[in-house]
Amino acid sequence: MNHLPLIIKREYLTKVKNKSFIVMTILSPIIMIALISLVAYLSQLNNDKVRTITVLDESGLASDVFESTDKTIYNVLENMSLHDAKILTKEISSVGLLHIDKVENIDSISNHIKFYSEESPSLSLISDLESKLEKKLTNAKLLENGVDVDMINASRVRVNIAQESYAGEKSSKIDSVVKLIFGGLAGYLLFMFIIIYGNMIMRSVIEEKTSRIIEVIISSVKPIQLMLGKIIGTSLAGITQFVIWIIIGGILMGIVSVIFGIDVQTPQQDMMQQAMSNPELNMELQNAFTAFYNLPLLNLVIAFILFFIGGYLLYSSFYAAIGAAVDNETDTQQFMLPIIMPLILAVYIGIFTVIEDPHGTVSTVFSFIPLTSPVVMLMRIPFGVPLWQQLVSLLLLVMSFMFTVWFAAKIYRVGILMYGKKPTYKEIIKWIRY
Repeated sequence: MNHLPLIIKREYLTKVKNKSFIVMTILSPIIMIALISLVAYLSQLNNDKVRTITVLDESGLASDVFESTDKTIYNVLENMSLHDAKILTKEISSVGLLHIDKVENIDSISNHIKFYSEESPSLSLISDLESKLEKKLTNAKLLENGVDVDMINASRVRVNIAQESYAGEKSSKIDSVVKLIFGGLAGYLLFMFIIIYGNMIMRSVIEEKTSRIIEVIISSVKPIQLMLGKIIGTSLAGITQFVIWIIIGGILMGIVSVIFGIDVQTPQQDMMQQAMSNPELNMELQNAFTAFYNLPLLNLVIAFILFFIGGYLLYSSFYAAIGAAVDNETDTQQFMLPIIMPLILAVYIGIFTVIEDPHGTVSTVFSFIPLTSPVVMLMRIPFGVPLWQQLVSLLLLVMSFMFTVWFAAKIYRVGILMYGKKPTYKEIIKWIRY
């Protein structure tokens, strides 16, 4: 008799009715939104902060380059000694004092510029000051050498190479970035899902094994049905939890924005405002939207679902086999490395190889290997992968899952009844041969 549906139902209800599951399902999005809100609130405080920088330019070469803005006020001092300027800077609570010493020529000025402050200044502040001074002093040096700076600026040519396939499909440099982001998010989501809910399956097997409930269950259920029931039931519970997280997170994000006045999308809005005022940034933003619409969205969604399910089931069977082979979570550490390493390798290949050469030998080969294909293939698909390669990779993944379930069930049927002894790889191989 096929007891698989009953086992799936039992595992699912056991998980979703568990107190810790319910608590974490509710608390996790609350904690996450609280952290996001805190970061957004601190970012708003930082963006609203007006800083004052005191400037003492004894050289007279760069005093006119510092123009105050809404967020930064430059207090330019004249006819004052460095000692008095330091005292004044402390009194007005300025961020610091930028001192440009008097020099005979522009060539030696770089060694006579210092920034005095009570605390270490931010890297962005120093970089901004250096950029302003470099541009001003470079132009001054060019004028000193009799070079027409306006003519040089007018002669600058901006090169933006247009990209187009032989079939006439247009793209841009930002297309690769958008494709990498989508592929990376898909691979990372699969990676985290395997780690979180794979461990949940393993702990479930260990708990039933140590409580001896498994001895009663195994008398009327085949080990392979029990293992598949745990994998599928726990997976459904994980999907349920994930959907609840999205719903609660969306509701809480709206509540935080309306009630507390914290705009959790401040960086995105700032970028949009800058894009409207900056033609070059506006063009880049338009290219990003074009790149998004050029993505094979239907292919991505279908492939994501299939490879996500296949990859998760493949690794879940490994976790279930490990749970059956040991008596407690401490003993699982010796078996975890062979499972984690292919996942880490897949992420590494996806990030450092696919973006550089998505159709190269390394990327293509690892997109067919079942232990790495769920991540690598998902990262390759946005760059355009032939349908036959996707189907072959998916077929190999399904076949590998079926084979993994077969030998994992052999470990499962022996290991779930073994107590009091730490298994070795040699003993596990013997179990498979039984």
